[in-house]
Amino acid sequence: MRKFLTGGLVAAAALVLGATSSATAQTYNLTLCGASPGGLWSLLGAGVDAAVKKSFPGSTITYQTSGGGLANVALLDQKKCDLAIIHDAEAKAAIFARPPFKTSIDSMSTIAQLYTWAPMQVIVNAGYAKEHNLTKLEDIATQKLPAQIVLNRRGNIVSAIGESMLNAIGASPENVKSWGGDVQYAASSEQGDLMRDRRADILINSLFVNHSSIRELASAIDVTLLPITDETAKKVVDEWDIQPFVIPADAYQWNDKDTLTITVAAQLFVRKDADEKMVTDITKALTDNVAELQGVHKAMAPLDVKLMSAAKTVPYHPAAVEIYKNAGL
Repeated sequence: MRKFLTGGLVAAAALVLGATSSATAQTYNLTLCGASPGGLWSLLGAGVDAAVKKSFPGSTITYQTSGGGLANVALLDQKKCDLAIIHDAEAKAAIFARPPFKTSIDSMSTIAQLYTWAPMQVIVNAGYAKEHNLTKLEDIATQKLPAQIVLNRRGNIVSAIGESMLNAIGASPENVKSWGGDVQYAASSEQGDLMRDRRADILINSLFVNHSSIRELASAIDVTLLPITDETAKKVVDEWDIQPFVIPADAYQWNDKDTLTITVAAQLFVRKDADEKMVTDITKALTDNVAELQGVHKAMAPLDVKLMSAAKTVPYHPAAVEIYKNAGL
């Protein structure tokens, strides 16, 4: 009888402890605003979900498609998502009420930088470059060339940065047109066709180094990369609060020199007034499980906790700061 009572008490205690543990176990059901389905940001959304699930089983981070970082600024501000991926330049535009923003939106806090390696690549038809002795982007303005240039579609932040690069060298779209050339705007998926069909001489877009679209273009026509000067890089970096970037000489078989350009970075944001415990837990889940983010695509391999903590454009949420400090950063 005594043995039965002892065993019963143990079992009852186990049930109570189990119920208590279950009741206090933290789970999250959050939305993350990204971009179109199937792109890198959707993969990053899956990586964030996996990282949070690993630390907080039963949690779900739901990826919400959107028009991209510019749209995500407003969606986060309006509390239509809990987390959002936004480029540094898009956040800068929002804070300083630059187009397309009519008023300042300053409700964002950073919790993690995701990547810094999506450089603006100036890809030119090699025949056109040889014909006009193009060795750097600035030569377009120096020679007042009637170049056919293609930027990303209007309303995309990298299109605006491309225009800034042209303005910085004195080759604004208006100037290019006055020289007999033109500046076109097309989605990334359409730009290669314009180059292959000789309807564009120069492509300027933010792409990962050795992106598949670049490999496909280089297999169809001879291309080369144009660098920008330190002066041009500084002008655009200062304008958008972004970073310089060097594409290494060995990045492409058809390029034999280091190529200076600039790059945009993507960051994960919450609202400034986000729940402190949620921010603490999500940031800790990401830093503890960074491999879940690294594994979503080979382009994410360089991500580490140090880089996650190194964003400059928008201050980190105080709860995230504590996590990075505890990690020695």
